[in-house]
Amino acid sequence: MRARHFLWRYSFAWIYLVVFIITQLVYSRLDPASQSSFTAWASTSVANLKTDPVGCLVVSAFVAGGTSWAWLVLIPVALVTACHVAGNRRTVIACVAGHVLGTLVSEGIVAYRVHVGQLPPADNHLIDVGPSYVVVAALLLTLIWPRPAALVPRALALADLVILVYPGGIFDGLENLNVSAVGHLTSIVTAACYATASRYVADRQADQVGDGGGAGSEAELPDGSAPERPPG
Repeated sequence: MRARHFLWRYSFAWIYLVVFIITQLVYSRLDPASQSSFTAWASTSVANLKTDPVGCLVVSAFVAGGTSWAWLVLIPVALVTACHVAGNRRTVIACVAGHVLGTLVSEGIVAYRVHVGQLPPADNHLIDVGPSYVVVAALLLTLIWPRPAALVPRALALADLVILVYPGGIFDGLENLNVSAVGHLTSIVTAACYATASRYVADRQADQVGDGGGAGSEAELPDGSAPERPPG
């Protein structure tokens, strides 16, 4: 029962990690030419977003190319801590929203700059893959979701984020509207906005449950839901 509870509590983290590993194993078995073709097909480039937006948005989140094995640590730390602090549902929403909006904003800027002649048409086919938008969204959710007694998860998430920012360079080229840097910033802002809005709604609901006039809030369960009140 404990093992089942552990797997269920962090189910999004384990599912995402397993699919990522399977994708990378398949990728590693391909020859270099096939790897390049697969990456180009999975990329959330402007061209791919116009022809197959859903397919490339889904697949690109699980393709990391030659740097894949570092993610075997970064992904579980980010997703497990987020699920622990905010729950599976909130983590899924924050990560999906961060990945999708991070992609659309960054590639939308590329499309506009190509249209006005600031970038060459070849930039509509830039390679843009990887789980990093998902990961940074989960890390921000962990860091700002106001759950008590979450010091260890937040410390792990902060360390994960520092690794991505400094050795990883996820914001390099932001001043030049680099696709990756803009996408990471957008994913982070998206997760922060979602966490703030979600918490505001949760507080309002808790106020209504705790007092008919809306004053005062009840304690929350570990998954963020309000506990049932005893009859009478």
